Amino acid sequence: MATTKTETSRRDFLKAAGVTGAAAGAAAVTLSGTKAEAATPDDGQKAGYRETEHVKTYYELARF
Repeated sequence: MATTKTETSRRDFLKAAGVTGAAAGAAAVTLSGTKAEAATPDDGQKAGYRETEHVKTYYELARF
């Protein structure tokens, strides 16, 4: 009983893996049915950049 071995180059394998991963991701997004919503703060403040104490500390320590 002879077996045949199919040789696939590394490049061909990576191409196939990339296409398969992209197709799986597209299928998951299409079939999910739920919509993602942006997070909104509960306390009525606008979302965005806030310079908190730990951010100020980082800025102080990052100076050269």
